[in-house]
Amino acid sequence: MAGAWVEFFVAFAVFMAAHRIPTAPQTKVLLQARLGARGFTIAYSLLSTVLLAWLIVAAGRAPVVVLWDQAVWHRWLVNLVMPVALGLAVFGISAPNPLSFGGKKTGFDPDRPGIAGVLRHPLLWALALWSTAHLLANGTLAHVILFGSFAGFSVFGMIAIDRRNQRVMGAQRWAAWAQNTSRWPCEALLRGRWHPQSGPSLWRLGLAVVVWAAVFHLHAPIIGVMPNP
Repeated sequence: MAGAWVEFFVAFAVFMAAHRIPTAPQTKVLLQARLGARGFTIAYSLLSTVLLAWLIVAAGRAPVVVLWDQAVWHRWLVNLVMPVALGLAVFGISAPNPLSFGGKKTGFDPDRPGIAGVLRHPLLWALALWSTAHLLANGTLAHVILFGSFAGFSVFGMIAIDRRNQRVMGAQRWAAWAQNTSRWPCEALLRGRWHPQSGPSLWRLGLAVVVWAAVFHLHAPIIGVMPNP
């Protein structure tokens, strides 16, 4: 029993350590020099996916301490939330968005913010939606620790990134770049600050559908649980 907890906490520690790489400038620059910018993004994405799968499997192997029972609506919520979360992730990764984690530093137009007009932190919102929905559907101690930590990380991450960017960029410049972006879903659109001039990228939309289908069908073989409501 103790060994199962050890695996869970080791997997958690390794996963969190790996996610220090993008915030360690010297390490990131070194890896990008060897792999190239695109190669680094692909390699890091694969590493994150593998470590995340290990972490979730390790949580499933941990001793079962039930805090609440799963209800049918919990599964419905997960299945309704996941397409949105995966769509945000697909549209957010490598999109021009120097204001958040996972976005490109170049090519951003404050007047045409793209996905940042929908949400300034699309990847962190994707993580928050995924973790919160799965937290409700998995009421065991290990899963509450796992998904609760991710939910807290995503929320505080948005606040920390905004504060860091304001400090580094200067409050006035940051405000000019962020004026047409949204902290909350579609806030800039609803307040009239952002007026989209084109629809969503069709190739990203198609990729989001493919990613969702792959995650849905691979959930049982990899995680060991059918995602059906």
